[in-house]
Amino acid sequence: MPEPLKNLLHETLVGDMADRIAANAPSFDRDRFVTLATDGLGSLELMKRSALIRDALFATLPDNFTKAAAILKASLPTAGRPGLSGWMLLPVNQFIAARGPDHFDLGLDLLKALTPHFTAEFGIRSFIHRDQERALAIISGWTGDPDQHVRRLASEGSRPRLPWAMRLPQLVKDPAPILPILTALIDDPEDYVRRSVANSLNDIAKDHPDLVAAFIADHIEDASAERRRLLKHASRTLLKNGHARALANFGFGAAASLECELRLQNAEVVFGEGLDFEIRVRNAGEAPQSLMIDYAIHHVKGDGSLSPKVFKCKTIMLAPGQSHAIERRHAIRPITTRRYYPGQHRIAILVNGAESASESFILRMPSPDPR
Repeated sequence: MPEPLKNLLHETLVGDMADRIAANAPSFDRDRFVTLATDGLGSLELMKRSALIRDALFATLPDNFTKAAAILKASLPTAGRPGLSGWMLLPVNQFIAARGPDHFDLGLDLLKALTPHFTAEFGIRSFIHRDQERALAIISGWTGDPDQHVRRLASEGSRPRLPWAMRLPQLVKDPAPILPILTALIDDPEDYVRRSVANSLNDIAKDHPDLVAAFIADHIEDASAERRRLLKHASRTLLKNGHARALANFGFGAAASLECELRLQNAEVVFGEGLDFEIRVRNAGEAPQSLMIDYAIHHVKGDGSLSPKVFKCKTIMLAPGQSHAIERRHAIRPITTRRYYPGQHRIAILVNGAESASESFILRMPSPDPR
């Protein structure tokens, strides 16, 4: 079983963190910091552990943010000398997010210095929330920075719906102010940065699907292979949802004269096993067709209604009269993001976003162990 994320912040890390700050601030009360930062640490989850360590920074760094920022910046790694890095910097993010916006330029400069050693995407959001126009004016200038981590921070930190981080409601409502940042980074030489751009666009697509589909259309003509991959990744939610313009951006028009058949190998599935099925498609038309074949599992919810989840399957080109068969097994096993209920579920085949075939199957939960 994977190590729980909360264990990334532990007592040894706190001690190392204290040593690295104390090396740059003789007046820093190392022992008090460790005592405060480890009091009850083991009983907390990841973000609460980070908040506990942040609170210890509040108690032991100078109240004057200019002085505290100077200590933190001096405590970052330099050539040949270890410093604050990795998960040590998650609570530092939280410290800057709380204290930095009252010292706007200094706080952002500290986050820029921090991001090559971990990430500053969590800390930067309070600045955007406080004064979006001022923050984005500074952040936009980072798109040309020689450090890829700083360039990525410009796109990742401004994502409207960044996981684990505070939401940016103004950008959820109107993402137009960050589109110039994403445009500036769309052909960044680093895949690390381009993936962030794609994720930001995918965030926006959840609230403004037509806007993102139009953005993709404006940037896909004569696109390089790298840009095309970025744009397709940015369109993943739209493509799963069958958004017509998004599909058209990648050459998937409405399927015409298409025969689609779905065969289930087992109409009943015991939880923990899998649903085996076969898809057969045939192009009965007179022109070649580019087909994006996905499938949706419509899960039974606690109230008896069905909730669909779309899964990618295959992209093919079929000549007139050509057929193609696909065999799949969909595992139905315990996962942390879904609770399963017994009963009649449904599987639907989606071709270019349109449902083309479906069948029902029964999910049975295993009998309790009598022991």
